Amino acid sequence: MAGFEDLRRAGKIRHWGVSNFDTDDMEELYATPDGRNCQTNQILYNLSRRGPEFTLCPWHERHKMPIMAYSPFEQERMKVAGVLSDLACAHNASGYQIALAWLLHQKNMIAIPKSANLAHVRDNRAAADITLTKADLVALDEAFKPPRRKPPLDSI
Repeated sequence: MAGFEDLRRAGKIRHWGVSNFDTDDMEELYATPDGRNCQTNQILYNLSRRGPEFTLCPWHERHKMPIMAYSPFEQERMKVAGVLSDLACAHNASGYQIALAWLLHQKNMIAIPKSANLAHVRDNRAAADITLTKADLVALDEAFKPPRRKPPLDSI
């Protein structure tokens, strides 16, 4: 962190963050000098990997620090059949757009879907315009269950 802070003070970077820090890691970070200058935590978080909702997402919300969610589609391995397909039809979208819209619906969330394909970039952008209804969110919670206990933080 001292190195990040040196770079920030020198004007080389504006902000800094961490990656794959679980709740206890964030607590330890906040207990260090300048640890509260951390601006985000980049984690694996998506419909299939909802473990962070148990303790990490609430920690971030309490500290008003956004989460940066990587791999919102499980590197395109996410199954888009079933509820994702049904909601995609209802919203004239793709299953991946619904998964991204769900992620963007979360409080304090930054999503970073990777794409080198211009059409996919446009599709990702269009996901921000999808408004999921309460019924949509309930259906997604049924298909992709929130955690009932704290699992280890996933990463890929």
